[in-house]
Amino acid sequence: MPKAKAKSGTSNPVPAKSTRAKPARVNSTPIHSTAVTPAPPADGKARCPWCLGSLTMTRYHDEEWGTPVHDDRVLFEYLILEGAQAGLSWSTILAKRDNYRRLFARFDPAKVARFKSGDVERLMLDAGIVRNRLKIESTISNAQAFLEVQREFGTFAAFVWDFVGGKPLKIQRQKMKQVPVSTPLSDTLSRELKKRGFRFTGTTICYTFMQAVGMVDDHLDSCFRYALLESAAGTGAVRAGLKNRKDSGT
Repeated sequence: MPKAKAKSGTSNPVPAKSTRAKPARVNSTPIHSTAVTPAPPADGKARCPWCLGSLTMTRYHDEEWGTPVHDDRVLFEYLILEGAQAGLSWSTILAKRDNYRRLFARFDPAKVARFKSGDVERLMLDAGIVRNRLKIESTISNAQAFLEVQREFGTFAAFVWDFVGGKPLKIQRQKMKQVPVSTPLSDTLSRELKKRGFRFTGTTICYTFMQAVGMVDDHLDSCFRYALLESAAGTGAVRAGLKNRKDSGT
């Protein structure tokens, strides 16, 4: 699930015990402060708690997150945006997504792969995206690596979905604290991507990518989307309960 912005610097020192605590997250760490419980939408549907309190996040949860994606352009978009999120919140990236689409050729990897140093400098001047040189440069090199995967496997979708046997993994989680930051499977995907020249594809980024594109369904089983996605997947989904998580590779 979308990652929360990491606390930075020294302005509000946190006791050592707190900073050393293992984060319990929904796609990283909880999206919202635990000090305030956000009100759920008025439609009465049960949702994963991380999306509450923001119409944009709720819409993303309801319409996109966890829906299986097999379109290469969309997979490239998620891969790049998940990398851009590193150290930031997913809500920040969603707010900038239209700008990313405009500036990165609608996430056409063939076009992005041809970007030159002049394009990097142009992008560094645009406040509509995260102006991090390493992230911008990695988008171009990742597009080039993406094309190499397409040449080898036919599609990037064929390559990446093979890590889950071509079917979404249904995990059956009851509580937010059961949602991991990474898994052995995301470790494997991360290693493979890095071996192929991808950057900003650490195991946590890979796991959020897998969640976003529906390779793994981490909607809580009480969430209305869990039942909808399960129904849509039918017998094509791979069920992996928590007790079998180690065996399933999740």
